[in-house]
Amino acid sequence: MKVDYHIHLEEGPYSLSFVEKSLKAMELEKARSAPRNTKEWLIQAVDQMSKRLAESEYSKWWLDFYLEEALAKGIKEVGIVDHLYRFKETRAYFEKYMDVTSDEIGVQQAQWLDKVMVRSLDEFVSFIQSQKEVWEERGVQLRLGIEADYFTGGEAELVSLLSGYDFDYIIGSVHFYDGWGFDNPELQHKFKDYDLKELYRNHFKTVKNAAKSKLFNFIAHLDNMKVFNYRSDETTLIEMYRDVAKTLAANNVTTEINPGLYYRYPVEEMCPSITFIDILIAEGVTFTMSSDSHFPNDLGIYSSEIRNKLLEKGIKEIATFQHKQRIMKAL
Repeated sequence: MKVDYHIHLEEGPYSLSFVEKSLKAMELEKARSAPRNTKEWLIQAVDQMSKRLAESEYSKWWLDFYLEEALAKGIKEVGIVDHLYRFKETRAYFEKYMDVTSDEIGVQQAQWLDKVMVRSLDEFVSFIQSQKEVWEERGVQLRLGIEADYFTGGEAELVSLLSGYDFDYIIGSVHFYDGWGFDNPELQHKFKDYDLKELYRNHFKTVKNAAKSKLFNFIAHLDNMKVFNYRSDETTLIEMYRDVAKTLAANNVTTEINPGLYYRYPVEEMCPSITFIDILIAEGVTFTMSSDSHFPNDLGIYSSEIRNKLLEKGIKEIATFQHKQRIMKAL
């Protein structure tokens, strides 16, 4: 069975790239009947993008693109999440733990936060819940999740933000190091300020703290610190990998096979690396499958390859989630 438990409906900041990727995704509908690159085709494309912006990502019309992609790729369970930093209710949390004041990166990160924090958490939850029955009628289980940035020391605030919502699962992720968003392409120069081995050691310490917090059903992209290819020889990381694996197993926390870095970032490698996966398997950690897609045409991307890789390594079950309970199902 193929599942995808890490799918986003929109991201930001907004750019011409966002428009281009949205238009590419909407070609699934084949609504543009005119020959490609003609004026008539462009008019149809502009009309379609206008509808996308007017109806927003929280519309059945947009979500149906994801449903059709799931059906085409044989994905049986789909989990929709969005980043916690998308929601206005979480501003105080991020402003406390992000650097939003320093001249070096703070001002830039504060501007970034303004550009991405544009939605309401209540609206997101209500919309996904309203579509579950629609998807079930088409033979696909739709699950509601959230991807929550973890900051050591912010556990109580995170509990307060997420309580009261009937999530099927909560993803823990680490995108920041000492207030710096290390996967932001515009801030990657900061890697040169650190000793890489120490940087990874401290990053994985935060990942382990996230697992120990008991707040998350699974931890996303464990080794995404490698996003821009800043990584020492991987043999120097093996003991760190093993410590993370043991912590996940001891706290009964799942992780994912996530191809997001493979098809969207310079490192061109999935998370976790093959070496890391072998160590996680040896320690008995459970896995789910994801795409980390931000557009419907990337839903389920590389799902067949991920499934086959897990089967080759002797993994016969995949983790799925409902009402914050993990349910293992046959691959």
